[in-house]
Amino acid sequence: MEDVISHNTWLHRIARVGVRPLVGTRVTPNHLTTARLACGLAAAGAFAAGTDGWTLAGAAIFVLAMLLDRADGELARLSGTTSPGGHLYDLLADGLSNAAAFIGIGIGLSQAGGAFGPIALPLGIIAGLAAAFAEILVIRMDALGIQPTRELGGVRGFDPDDAMMIVPVAVAVGLGGPLLVAAAVGGPGVLAFFTWKAMQGRGGN
Repeated sequence: MEDVISHNTWLHRIARVGVRPLVGTRVTPNHLTTARLACGLAAAGAFAAGTDGWTLAGAAIFVLAMLLDRADGELARLSGTTSPGGHLYDLLADGLSNAAAFIGIGIGLSQAGGAFGPIALPLGIIAGLAAAFAEILVIRMDALGIQPTRELGGVRGFDPDDAMMIVPVAVAVGLGGPLLVAAAVGGPGVLAFFTWKAMQGRGGN
């Protein structure tokens, strides 16, 4: 998600270094957004496999997807090719990737069994739907000129969007179950916050 807090977080800085050589080439920001979406969906598929090896692979691919999420906006700014359409595509790719990741984790845990097995898929679906609908609301708020995550602030080179880095870390260390519980509980809360902000913005227009 771009243009909500700062373009100087650690992930943005890393992405900026990586995309600088691409300025002036045929590679466009939308190419990177497409790669981000492909990596996000690939990570979800790896999570869904449910084995330790595939889960670790999914975590690594998800990190790459997050870097690409920052990279498309960085390339757009460096090359002077920012556009509303590109920003919308970026947001849609975010929503699909994040939703798929939670559902993939739920599928994987349900196949692996264990304490979270019976409830993993429902939790993943709840968390995934909350992530998707939150992104839809962000798109709506963009249209209203509202940037709610700016109000949450950032600290020490991180912003609220970077919270998704918890996903690959949690699954890599075997905490996918607690992650889904937290996301299934907290996701609807974030969705409620965005809904409230959207209603406030609509009332002010």
